[in-house]
Amino acid sequence: MSIQVGEKVPNVELKVMGEQGPESVQTDELLSGKKVVLFAVPGAFTPGCSVTHLPGFVVHADAIKAKGVDSIICTSVNDAFVMDAWGKNQNAEEIIMLADGIGNLAEAVGLEKDLTGVQFGVRSQRYAMILNDGVVEYLGVDEQGVEKSSAETILAQL
Repeated sequence: MSIQVGEKVPNVELKVMGEQGPESVQTDELLSGKKVVLFAVPGAFTPGCSVTHLPGFVVHADAIKAKGVDSIICTSVNDAFVMDAWGKNQNAEEIIMLADGIGNLAEAVGLEKDLTGVQFGVRSQRYAMILNDGVVEYLGVDEQGVEKSSAETILAQL
């Protein structure tokens, strides 16, 4: 069962790209005491994620932050090198590109998706959350498309 509104995101270790390479970060460090928009995609550089999902957050980052959001985080079951390259490719300077390399976060929030049948392995479902001090205030999960997890939907929820 997936995480629900009112529940706290579990503390898991993930990776971000630092000046010397991948660095460990805990979700508690990123979320505690902050209002955060966290969205997840099935894969960096994939068509829907690169054409629609991440670009919407890039375009609307200032408007989202103007609503009192401290940070915007994009996560995917990819390594820190891939997430860093994808962020640079998409001009996502205002977004923390968080690597969930082995799916720890996706599993911890119950939003993993088994795509081994098409040789993609276990990935994350497409979703977005509004978090206040790590507690879910909004959760939009998309089975298809980007309607419930888009930047525009998040802006309307803030």
